[in-house]
Amino acid sequence: MDLSWFQMADVRRKNLDNAVWIPLRSIDKLTSTGQAGTLGFEEEFFGAGSIAVPLTHRAEAEALGWDQVGISRENASYVEGDRYVPADVFEDNRAAFVAVPLVLEQRGNGEEHRQWHLHQDFVIALGLLREGDTWLAIDEGYVEVARLRRDQSGAPARLEVRSEHLKDYLAARKMALYVSSYRRRVRIVDPNSDVAWRTAPVSDVVGLDRWEGRAYEIHEGGMPFGSETAVFHAARNDIAPDDDVPHLGPPGNANIDSRSWTVKAKGIKLLRVEGEFWRREWVEPAPSSPRVRRDEQAPTVHFSTDTSGSRETATTLRKSGRWLWFKPEVMMTLAHRRGGGLSWYTRDTGSVRCSPSYGVHFGVNTLGLVTVYAKDIALLPDWQQKIWAGYNVSPEGGVAEELLASQVRAEPADTQAPEAYLARAFGLLDDLSQRKLGFRLFRDHESRASIISHTHRFRAVDAGGLYALAKDVARLTADSIDAAALQSVGAPKKGETGRSLKSLENVLAQTSSKEHAREVMGPLAGAYELRHGDAHLVGSEIHEAFALAGINQSLPFVHQQAQLLSGCVSALYEIARVLENRPEPAHP
Repeated sequence: MDLSWFQMADVRRKNLDNAVWIPLRSIDKLTSTGQAGTLGFEEEFFGAGSIAVPLTHRAEAEALGWDQVGISRENASYVEGDRYVPADVFEDNRAAFVAVPLVLEQRGNGEEHRQWHLHQDFVIALGLLREGDTWLAIDEGYVEVARLRRDQSGAPARLEVRSEHLKDYLAARKMALYVSSYRRRVRIVDPNSDVAWRTAPVSDVVGLDRWEGRAYEIHEGGMPFGSETAVFHAARNDIAPDDDVPHLGPPGNANIDSRSWTVKAKGIKLLRVEGEFWRREWVEPAPSSPRVRRDEQAPTVHFSTDTSGSRETATTLRKSGRWLWFKPEVMMTLAHRRGGGLSWYTRDTGSVRCSPSYGVHFGVNTLGLVTVYAKDIALLPDWQQKIWAGYNVSPEGGVAEELLASQVRAEPADTQAPEAYLARAFGLLDDLSQRKLGFRLFRDHESRASIISHTHRFRAVDAGGLYALAKDVARLTADSIDAAALQSVGAPKKGETGRSLKSLENVLAQTSSKEHAREVMGPLAGAYELRHGDAHLVGSEIHEAFALAGINQSLPFVHQQAQLLSGCVSALYEIARVLENRPEPAHP
């Protein structure tokens, strides 16, 4: 019989200090197949406990094993003499030091599962937010730092933390993590299987590791083969069923009846094969602690700063008066991750962030490249600099004019970005149309807010991206207009289709001229046509659609998308102006 699975070579060659995720506590049945005690049953269990130990007490900690640091110990406060011992303090009479359990187990009861608590100091020091059974680093892009796995019943099974963050914390506290673990692999096989261990157990001890293998015969159900169980029965004989007020006196030979017998185990013979592995190991602290202790780190990111290919790090960029250039794709990567955001100051400048509290002032130059003052990038955390660096390019097209106006001349441009006014335009038209027409111009759309947040000039840098942006503009406008309600106000003329944009044009023409109404609707009609530009429009048709939308096709795609949005937002505000001039309906 192949015994390699039980010998656990795959487990024994690994060590936690090199792992990405470190189990702080585990009571985890990894696999379980079949019914316990029956042929074919197979199970693997992994248990682990841990304590954070001061570096000066490592040798003393190694005197503690599975029984002291494993899973048998629950955390509870207690009083010893006149001394109160908090639940987050680990003490043992075998070692004269105090350690810290980073997972605190709280006892449950017959109805409630035990609870595992990640130590609050660990949570606060690393700035973690708990969501369900995960802990996220809110200032690091909401990266997952700790996670709790549960078993099928909902009880906690394993709580593990990301090694990088754990080691940072340990470095700040001048501690190392001492982990005591136990793994068992069991299989029930045919009793005639050739297993060398059935004559005598085998063991192997290497350093702080101990492995044992054994095989023994059992009856089906799990009892050792040929075993007997002694049963002892004792009962009182001095209480009668009809006693009104029964009272038990002291027990003695006269008032106790007893008997005993043995029960032999039954069931077919099977063979239980198992391997067990006990390990004690250290997870070392990191050399430095940039997160908790705010240790200065050597820069790991380089940026292109001139046309000759020179590259500099944050160290020099913090002292320079330079700007950096980036591909426009960086904006999607930054703004549309959790905690990210995009806001606008002027037509071509704004603020972008990939994490709250880390907004970066940017500008868009004539080539559509994003320009940023270098020091603003250099002051970002290293992980954010890495994101920016992935889109860094050599200088081209100069610094965005509006960014220079703000940062150098202290004369911010008096311009407006269409993206900043899109949501406001819909809010204005919703209120105005309800007052002037008696209904809301745009039907409620549960995805409106989400679509608007993605409706900006950085959606893409190719024609397909522009058409996708036009599709979203059409979803917000033409597809959402309540055409049926509009037609009750301004019925379509003979031969006209009942399209939503045409219906709105007819209603506007009641207050304004037909020519003005058609002109107002042009950008929205152009966006509607462009939504299918990549598949249906060819030749002159697509050029007409671009012209209707007010887009100059010779410009970089970033600027074409800005023109698309500018035309549509201007159209929405002009629609609002026309409706404002419309008399309010008479009320009965």
